[in-house]
Amino acid sequence: MSTPEPQRTAPLSVLVGTLAGLKNAIFPAAAAAFGTGLGGMGLYIGIGVGLLIAVVGGVASYISWRRLSYTIGASDIRVESGVLSRAARSVPYERIQDVSLEQKLIPRLLGLVAVKFETGAGGGEDLSLTYLTEESGEELRQLVRERRDAQDEIAPDAETGVPSPAREPEAEGEPIFAMGTGRLFQFGLFEFSLAVFAVLLGLLQYADTFIDFEIWDPDLWQGVLEEQGSTISALGPYAQIASAIGGLIALFVVGSATGMIRVFTREWDFLLERTARGFRRRRGLFTKTDVVMPIHRVQALKIGTRLIRYRFGWHNLKFVSLAQDAGSSSHDVAPFAKMDEIRTVVETAGFHLPSENADWHRASEAYRTDSMIVDSLFFVIAAIVAGTVLGIFNPDWFLLVVAILLGLAALSAGAALYSWQFKRHSLDDTQIMARAGIMSPSSQIATRTKLHSAEVAQGPIARWRGYATLHLGLAGGEFAIPGIPFERAREVRREVLETIAATDFSELETG
Repeated sequence: MSTPEPQRTAPLSVLVGTLAGLKNAIFPAAAAAFGTGLGGMGLYIGIGVGLLIAVVGGVASYISWRRLSYTIGASDIRVESGVLSRAARSVPYERIQDVSLEQKLIPRLLGLVAVKFETGAGGGEDLSLTYLTEESGEELRQLVRERRDAQDEIAPDAETGVPSPAREPEAEGEPIFAMGTGRLFQFGLFEFSLAVFAVLLGLLQYADTFIDFEIWDPDLWQGVLEEQGSTISALGPYAQIASAIGGLIALFVVGSATGMIRVFTREWDFLLERTARGFRRRRGLFTKTDVVMPIHRVQALKIGTRLIRYRFGWHNLKFVSLAQDAGSSSHDVAPFAKMDEIRTVVETAGFHLPSENADWHRASEAYRTDSMIVDSLFFVIAAIVAGTVLGIFNPDWFLLVVAILLGLAALSAGAALYSWQFKRHSLDDTQIMARAGIMSPSSQIATRTKLHSAEVAQGPIARWRGYATLHLGLAGGEFAIPGIPFERAREVRREVLETIAATDFSELETG
């Protein structure tokens, strides 16, 4: 059996790299043009700088493409890259937990996909191929699935050692959650964002290059504020109120529009399917992602919400997986859904939501008291310091300032007291569940058979007060339950460890 031949990525990858270099040349070209003056030779200098950078980027892209190769072996995938120094990385098929396909706008127009391999090692994608044709990318992903599945493993070709390309594509999955334009519009209404102002502030650092005055000059802005302040003062009270309301409305419109754009570009055509292997999620307008999550790789669930959307019954569901989703330890599988829709996805994943008669346990009362003290301590200390200073230098403000700070301390303590009532956990025969939060509650659910460890941790205060934090070992995520009475923490740890000891992880791996 001969050694498999190395393969190159799609030749159009060079064009994508060249266009990326052209994009990177815009700002230097503009800076050169404005720096030398748009009149005369300045414009030609800017164009020349831009073309030079684009050409250099194109040549570098071509050389990188020529020096990048990947080999599909009988047991692993090997990628070799590097121009001046070569690097070779190899990942066995059984180590690959997830294979995702991603298409940004330009590669999508050219029919290319980025293939990303993840092993769940916690460092992002272990291997990435940019770019393959759509057909080659899907074929490679199918190969990895078959290699990961011992039942459907394909025998290598006798001459080349490369698996035969004649493979039946996986059948279409069953849709279990989708978001159309109507749902996305509702989602966007709750995604208020002021990111556009952050972008504008970031662009201001380049403003001096294009504008003929010092934008960071404090005297300039002081003059503008004085001029506008005089104009507003001359309007009268009703006009001032109307102007303030108009400004708030404009801020709301801009923030809502920004959130709407972010939702539509990120979640466009969102579809979650149940396939033979697990789950398949597709979404994205300009950057389209196609992610497959094997069902036995789903380690836990996270159900969350936000302040306003919670009042309207909207929640989000994430899978905690060995693989990662754009640097996160969890996959968004239902970003904006009602609880009935979430229940369907949860049950499909082999979990279940807490029943009405679940045995919930609150955090320790000592933990509640300590939380009240800690949360209010800052304001109490501030009241003491402010009271001492004002009592000496400005007694007229003493009562007002101290009363405000002590009021904030009482408010913080009350919030901690109220929050304690919602901080609880439950353990049943198959799962452990934890809840927390008042205005935007969150829940985490883990299957006992997929936990790796259970640790009871106590600091000096917790040891003195008789409570502990239970840390549960969860591949791809974190699961900690703070403030549990010490004996209860030991009881939960004992039951979890009994489940772990009785679990055959070789069966769980392929289950």
